[in-house]
Amino acid sequence: MVPLPEFIGRPPNGCLPSRTMKQAFHVPEVTRGQAYAMLGGASLMMTLAMGIRQNLGLFQAPASHELGIAISDFALAISVQQVAWGVSQPFAGVLADKYGTRWVSLVGSVLFILGLWLTATATGTWPIVIGAGAMIGVSLACTTSGITANIAARVVAPNRRTLAFGIVSAAGSVGTMLTAPIAAHFLNHEGWRAGLWAFLILALAMLPAAFVGSRADRLPNGLVNDRHLTLAGALNEARQHTGYVVMALAFFVCGLQLVFLTTHLPTYLAQCGMDASYSAVALMLIGGFNILSSWLFGWLGDRYPKRLLLGGIYLLRSLTLALFFMFPPTPLSVVLFGAAMGTLWLGVIPLVNGLVVQIFGLRFLSTLTGIAFLSHQAGSFLGAWGGGYIFDLMGSYDLAWKIGVLVGLVAGTAQLLMNDRPTDRVAAQAATA
Repeated sequence: MVPLPEFIGRPPNGCLPSRTMKQAFHVPEVTRGQAYAMLGGASLMMTLAMGIRQNLGLFQAPASHELGIAISDFALAISVQQVAWGVSQPFAGVLADKYGTRWVSLVGSVLFILGLWLTATATGTWPIVIGAGAMIGVSLACTTSGITANIAARVVAPNRRTLAFGIVSAAGSVGTMLTAPIAAHFLNHEGWRAGLWAFLILALAMLPAAFVGSRADRLPNGLVNDRHLTLAGALNEARQHTGYVVMALAFFVCGLQLVFLTTHLPTYLAQCGMDASYSAVALMLIGGFNILSSWLFGWLGDRYPKRLLLGGIYLLRSLTLALFFMFPPTPLSVVLFGAAMGTLWLGVIPLVNGLVVQIFGLRFLSTLTGIAFLSHQAGSFLGAWGGGYIFDLMGSYDLAWKIGVLVGLVAGTAQLLMNDRPTDRVAAQAATA
């Protein structure tokens, strides 16, 4: 097999492009096997990072009870995680856009492992806040969708790009589905610390996955005409585009709803007298149906207006939340809720990434999605900490879910009406292509 650098700038083995080559899902600078390897590495890294992170809420009640801390203390750690993730995501995006994804993803993987170790050995609130909160938060900015989208955008042909974003983001769903039963087993038989040690062992595989996925750094991340575009110029374009601003603000609500659920659904079900295993079942179903959702909305995003699909997700998700929390939970309603929310969960990622590429092009993809994600994580902080605060204050989640539904309906409507026209620069490039 010819090394990757020899492929750059010409088809493999010097062959002329064929009908098959033109229809390949990957760019011509790499072989099919190399494309699968890089996408597989990125997907595995995100599978482990997102899968473990999504299930940390399962440890909230048992860890809080054993350590003698309040539910809101553990929720604070998850809230700090969201803020650390959001604040560091634009910086991780800038580094990935300018220098490549390798060291960003490797450093992020090491931080993730250390964060799990600190949480597993915690004796009070602050080790959890630092480990599960700050360290894992920063690591997620370096190992999840902001970085894996950069890899996928370089490897996959433009006409299949939104679908590729969906397939890679589905990896996080696979992780949730696989790690939820692992967490449930250890929580039921060995305790919450043993569950976190099991997660740490799994997380070690993020290191080789990051190394293989980041081989995509050798491929270009923009057109020749984009090379003169500076970071300041890209940020100015984004600031002046009203559609991007609306999308970023709607993303705040997305984070609020989703992290409220991952953090507080286990406590809510326990308060309603349901076995802890149903929380794991719900998260597992969310992960399983997320696989379908990410692929489906990635596929649809290559064919239909992404703003309409994105707005529809927000509206349907809000209605699903309202229907679930209006009535006492039952085993059947938990199963149906997990399936419905999974279908409306990570499908937003390929659509947001696709809209950024549609409006601004590839050059600063990770940077601009990172800034939008900062808004998402501000909402995540409010969803995690605010949900815990309302629960401690009022003894129930009634007010919290009503707020989540209301703002979701507003965000979905605004998303439907957003301006999704490309910038003048991108429109001019398309006209001359």
